[in-house]
Amino acid sequence: MILWTAVVLGFLGSFHCVGMCGPIALAVGNSGNKSFLWNKILYNVGRSMTYAALGLIVGSLGFTLSLAGIQQGFSIGMGALILILSLSYKKSEQLIALPALSGFVGWIKRKLAYFLKKGGRLAFLATGLANGLLPCGMVYMALVAALGMQSPWMGAAYMFFFGLGTIPLLLVLMYSGQLISNQSRRFFQRAIPYFGMVLGLIFIFRGLGLGLHGFSPDLQIYNYGTEQFEITLCR
Repeated sequence: MILWTAVVLGFLGSFHCVGMCGPIALAVGNSGNKSFLWNKILYNVGRSMTYAALGLIVGSLGFTLSLAGIQQGFSIGMGALILILSLSYKKSEQLIALPALSGFVGWIKRKLAYFLKKGGRLAFLATGLANGLLPCGMVYMALVAALGMQSPWMGAAYMFFFGLGTIPLLLVLMYSGQLISNQSRRFFQRAIPYFGMVLGLIFIFRGLGLGLHGFSPDLQIYNYGTEQFEITLCR
């Protein structure tokens, strides 16, 4: 099932995103609250919930486009876009510098500061919800994959599993109280472009409809009146 790629992508991406999310995770971990473990769980669940909501949105868009009869070409196009993003995921974060987005990003950071200062379980859940909206090249890549799922619920599931994949490293960070060394981060970051290319190829092969069980399913055309509909058959 393709959801395993979301977990791996999230895990690898956490080594890249720890630079931005690390200080926030440390603030949650060192809150001094007696509900130490719950703070961590709620924070990470909040991030995953935001990712799932974004996946639901883009998955709905992908479903709408697939109904237009471009299912194969759409999957191939998403695969090609993932290939491009896998080689330039860091550059995609330059969007944060755009004036149109700088105000939104500033608002998110103010909310993060407010919730961290307030403390309490709901505040830490809200911290995670807001954190999930911060610009991140790895999140962009995962969203493209969720878009390629062409289903609202599969898109939401893909992004939720992506969020789950980021949790192990952040939990280690929260408990250790130290940022991951640059050497360790570089080691895992080197794998991101290669895995991104594998993920892109998976979507391309899915779109080709080669009849390979569970990997490149058949795509058959059915006539209904004067309209034609594409239906993917997984066998």
